[in-house]
This record gives sequence, structure tokens and C-alpha cells, in this order.
Amino acid sequence: MSDWSEGPRRAGAGEGAAWSGREGAQAFAAVEAATDWLLGYPFVFRALSRRIGSGQVLVDYGCGPGKVAGHAARLLGARVLGVDTSPEMLALARASSTAVAEYHMVEDGRVTALADGCADAVMCNHVLASLPTEEAVLGVFTEIRRLLRPGGPFVLLTTDPACSGTEYASLRIGEPGRAYGPGDELTVRLRRTDGSWQEVRNHAWPVGLFPGLLERAGFRDVVQHRPSVDEALTVADADLAAGRAWSAERARPPLVITTALAA
Repeated sequence: MSDWSEGPRRAGAGEGAAWSGREGAQAFAAVEAATDWLLGYPFVFRALSRRIGSGQVLVDYGCGPGKVAGHAARLLGARVLGVDTSPEMLALARASSTAVAEYHMVEDGRVTALADGCADAVMCNHVLASLPTEEAVLGVFTEIRRLLRPGGPFVLLTTDPACSGTEYASLRIGEPGRAYGPGDELTVRLRRTDGSWQEVRNHAWPVGLFPGLLERAGFRDVVQHRPSVDEALTVADADLAAGRAWSAERARPPLVITTALAA
């Protein structure tokens, strides 16, 4: 798994996943993700802060090298548990100085070390783009529902494949002029911290599919929100927000926050 800032994740993905192996984990850790830190993660944290408090358990499903999980732990005061399918990602996370309480493996689609209803909240950032089938997406939602206590919030961050071809500050989703259907393969370009670009093969999942799949997995009260740059000016890091023009992000915001409650 793993965040965009991490980049796309792999929770539940099979062999040949975008960030698999040692080299993939190291490449993933070098992704800049400026667009996500403007229009994505701050809004994930805001949604969680409205539902959980200090000391409560937050699972980061697809924690990758742990950067976003650690930030959430420090910001929210939550006890964060990071889970991922990649042992290499988890090794990077454990070796870093994060505020995450524990890290666990996802094996065969299940976090066997964690009991049913152990989490007060779950976040899942950019995992779904690595999944090849609708059944795999539903499987991730079903496992997240198992982990959540009834009434617990789930916050999902995804890119919108309808924004394909646009050059954003730190990514481009798909090719210009292409339309992508559910599960279609597409190439995502991600900017590294050294200014170079990396291409990753992913799958397109239109955001309109998620409400129905979440309800099938045992969620209710599904809400979707597309953050804008103007909103981000009051939520994201001030230096980051002021440091670029964000022209493409203003014209066509590419990220969608989906929230739901465990039924």
C-alpha cells in the first residue's frame, strides 16, 4: 500500500504492484506530493479531527513509509496503527522517527493482528489506484469496515481519473485526451523531491463508484467533497500554499475526499 506522498498505495494489491520490493519502497519514499499536501491530506486530517480525539485509535490502511501516519499522530493526538501489504514499506516506516504506535502487515486482504472493531477511525490514502478489479476495491472496504467500531468514521482520499492529462504541480493522471473506465490501466506521473518525474502504472476508479461499494461493505452516510485551492488556503501549510501559483489545481481540482460511517 502507501500514500501518494507517499504516492499511490497497494493495500490488497497483488504481485507486480507499483511500489513493490525494496527499490519500489525507496522510490515511493522520494515522491514529493505537493498537490496532495495542499488539496488532500489537510482535508483528511480535518475530517478526522471532527470525529476522533486524543488517545483514540486511528488505522492508516496503506501507511507506506509512515509519513502521513506520523503526521496524523502528531496533529490529532491519536494512537495511530499503520498497516500495509509491503514488508519493505513497513521496514522503512519502522526505521523512521514517526509517532506511529504500531505497524502491521496486510496478508491475503486481512490485518490478522488487529481485532474486529479495534479502530475508532480509519483513513485510506491513494490505495485504490493500485487495485485491478472492483472486487478488490470492495475487499479493501470490507476489511476496513471489519476494523471499525460501529459509528466509526472512514476517510478516503483518491484522485479523479476524469482529470486525466492535466499537469498538476506534482502529478499527472493518465494521458491528455483519454477517457478511462472503471479498472482501466493508466500511467500516473509523480514528481520526486529532486524535481525529476517517475511513471507508475495504476488503475482508474471513477469516484462515483465508491458510494455504492461502501454501502455494500457496511457503511452509511457517504459524503464526497472536492477540495479547492481557496479552501486549502485556510487548511494547508501556509508556506506551501503561498509557494506556488497552483494554476491547474485551481482550474480543475484533482482530489476527492469520501467520508462514511460504519453502520
